[in-house]
Amino acid sequence: MIKLIPAIDIIDGRCVRLTKGNYNENTIYHENPVDVAKEFEQLGLTRLHLVDLDGAKSDHVINIDVLKAISTQTNLHVDFSGGIKSDDDIKDVFNNGANMVTIGSVAVNNPYLFNKWLKEYGPQKIILGADIKNGSIAINGWKDETKKSIYSFLEHYISLGIINILCTDITKDGTLSGPAYNLYTEILRRFPEINLIASGGVSSNEDIIKLDKLGVKAVVFGKAYYEHKIDIKTLMQYV
Repeated sequence: MIKLIPAIDIIDGRCVRLTKGNYNENTIYHENPVDVAKEFEQLGLTRLHLVDLDGAKSDHVINIDVLKAISTQTNLHVDFSGGIKSDDDIKDVFNNGANMVTIGSVAVNNPYLFNKWLKEYGPQKIILGADIKNGSIAINGWKDETKKSIYSFLEHYISLGIINILCTDITKDGTLSGPAYNLYTEILRRFPEINLIASGGVSSNEDIIKLDKLGVKAVVFGKAYYEHKIDIKTLMQYV
């Protein structure tokens, strides 16, 4: 059954959500991300997608203290993303409690370094971040579009051993307009062996149930929870 993964996005140490990746359109949902993480844990959730949005558009991890606080004050299995651009960054993230990392920009800009990390830490700890905008990969906090096709990008890294892929349709993110079902269907048709994590656009329990029926292994959600569009307790009974 599909795994439920709540997201906490961090700007200036606070829990926020963007709309379509636009940093100028962010809504602050909570001043203390640790309290939000504890709330998720109390609901019975076990995973967390923690995104350092400050780090994502910078050249290094910034909100490491938030990661450390959540990892020491909860038992959530944390996947950290944003700003991991160097060996020191990835070491700091794992040393401060992350169980997994999601890497996107480095996979595009520095394939040698990404492959090094994949060999060093293994495919169970490295999630490939595939952020899509207008059919192409976007990087650096979604600010920069590349000319890389999603399918050739995935094919390359799957051939190197990647099994966990977090795919976000940026045009859906934070819009509550429903997930990119056609995109995920096509990805799974081409690469049925992967663990696909869907992100962006979730607006209801029904969206998540539909993703499960498509064969998506996990779903990341944020705004749908913060805006009370989904009922975790009901979903927990289903999944």
